[in-house]
Amino acid sequence: MSPLWISAEWPAPANVRTCITTRRGGCSQGPWKGFNLGSHVGDEVSHVAANRAELQRVLGCAPAWLNQTHSTHLVKADATQVLDADASWTNERNIACTVMTADCLPVLFWSDDGTVVAAVHAGWRGLVAGVLEATVSQLPLPPQRLSAWLGPRIGPSAFEVGPEVRAAFVAADAGAAAAFKPSWRAGHHLADLAELARQRLTGLGIPHICDSGACTVNDASRWFSFRREGRCGRMASLIWRTAVP
Repeated sequence: MSPLWISAEWPAPANVRTCITTRRGGCSQGPWKGFNLGSHVGDEVSHVAANRAELQRVLGCAPAWLNQTHSTHLVKADATQVLDADASWTNERNIACTVMTADCLPVLFWSDDGTVVAAVHAGWRGLVAGVLEATVSQLPLPPQRLSAWLGPRIGPSAFEVGPEVRAAFVAADAGAAAAFKPSWRAGHHLADLAELARQRLTGLGIPHICDSGACTVNDASRWFSFRREGRCGRMASLIWRTAVP
């Protein structure tokens, strides 16, 4: 894997692989400068295609790209077409469940025996709507056999939200209030996106939750951030199975 990218640090089975790209490397220019993988953000089509081809070449697997819409829709990963969904899963080898982010939370799942993997794009809208619950409920294994990893996302010191966001989470679960702290603006709060996801995963019975701890807003040299930059590229978080027993 490229030294410019990272892997999830977790106790996963030997046949499970991950890659989280950064903004470093790549051929994109302008607001998308670096390794932009988003085809929907205004970048040159040829630059995105070249970056995606390089990703596939280095990893040796086929990314299954999604058209993400902040939904709760889960699909079986398919590297031959771009499906409308915000989560995908697979039990096949060398097909990478792939989600793109630039402040939203990527959540990667794996089973204890390495037979099933999944990737979820979890912004606040998807979280409050139940994208994690929808994903876990449709996987072919019980939650007790799954683990999850929380990837780079906007951190709690940077994610200021209006009262409607806090109200939506608290309406679904009063315990979500613990993930919000008053902001410097009256009526606004700082939200901990990872904590909100952790609460939901714990409630689902996921026994092991690992966290990258990375904030996309506070590290401009490594991550794209829509909150910080407005127009920007997208990173990808991928998880796949190999033939390693």
